[in-house]
Amino acid sequence: MATSQPVHDRLRNTISRLVHRGLGVEDYWRAVSDALDGAVPSEGSCLMTMDPATMLPTAEFVENGMPADAISRLVEIELREPDYTKWVDMARAGRTAASLSDVTAGELDLSRRHREVRRPGGYSDELRVILSSSTGTWGALTVFREKDRPHFSPSEVRLVTSLTGLISDGLRRSLLLDDALADRHDTGMLVLDPYDGVALANQVAEKWIDELGIGTRTGTTLPLVIRAVARQARAIDGREDEHLCEASTRPARARVRTKAGRWVTVRASLLGAGTAVPVAVLLEAARPAEMAPLLADVYGLTPQERRVTECVAQGLPTRQIANQLRMSTYTVQDHLKSIFSKTGTGSRGDLVARLFFDQRAMQLTAPPTIPDELRGVSVTARL
Repeated sequence: MATSQPVHDRLRNTISRLVHRGLGVEDYWRAVSDALDGAVPSEGSCLMTMDPATMLPTAEFVENGMPADAISRLVEIELREPDYTKWVDMARAGRTAASLSDVTAGELDLSRRHREVRRPGGYSDELRVILSSSTGTWGALTVFREKDRPHFSPSEVRLVTSLTGLISDGLRRSLLLDDALADRHDTGMLVLDPYDGVALANQVAEKWIDELGIGTRTGTTLPLVIRAVARQARAIDGREDEHLCEASTRPARARVRTKAGRWVTVRASLLGAGTAVPVAVLLEAARPAEMAPLLADVYGLTPQERRVTECVAQGLPTRQIANQLRMSTYTVQDHLKSIFSKTGTGSRGDLVARLFFDQRAMQLTAPPTIPDELRGVSVTARL
């Protein structure tokens, strides 16, 4: 049975609020699981945080899950043995959500982890969700059903798939907030009062503010981007559920270039409910993968050229790119020639280095129209 649009909109609205609520990882996972359960019922869930460089699990949060010895076997299968919908395979294929019943055509015992561990433990179908963003894969969510319960339907999988980007953004925020509260040295955090006064700021945040600058307007004490994302966070929590508008649903997040030429990602989340609560603003150096879409805009890459570039970044050969994108090898080669010409590169290695690792490449060419994000304020966070 298809999920209705009102159900989808209400769930997205609820999760959007949770994303900007300033919750730690465990509290965020429990709140998102409760929200999902209203539209996609399950008997339990598990969130694993991951190292984005290796996709190895770093922590887990489980409700109604398997015992410790069973988890050890599941991890062993995940890391060393073939099976269906393994996390690495899903990430490589760009598949953000999948049910075991779908990929096995209802024959769950084809899965080793189900046959050896999950079915003996009294479980049936599982829905796996990769929590990835432009900055990497930060975690994975599994929701599962016990035996004698219906399998996850295609409409339920589509619903969760449509929300993975939003859920991933919330997980990244929670991880950054936990890092900042633990006084790690790579995340800046400042807390603003309801009038945008600075109630608290760590040293990393102060350094970013100095590097961003506050401009020349009289009375200004904070960079515009910080005030913008803070106000957007308040707008998201203050909107009415039944009256959504595009501007109020944009995430409170922006990328901005500092006076020193570095790029920083700025996120804002409320520390509580309501519009009159403090706002936590988190600042971190923009990761290379975050800059690739902006650089693609600068170089004027078409949608198909972007897709080819993403495949090149994954190390795929021409024939595999053609198969994945459903085009001929000659078309792929034509796209590559155009991409090399537009970016001023001469090989695949040069292209990947230019788009994903060389943040100074922005200086090599100027777009006909400068995007808002290159002016210093993201289109997702305007005043």
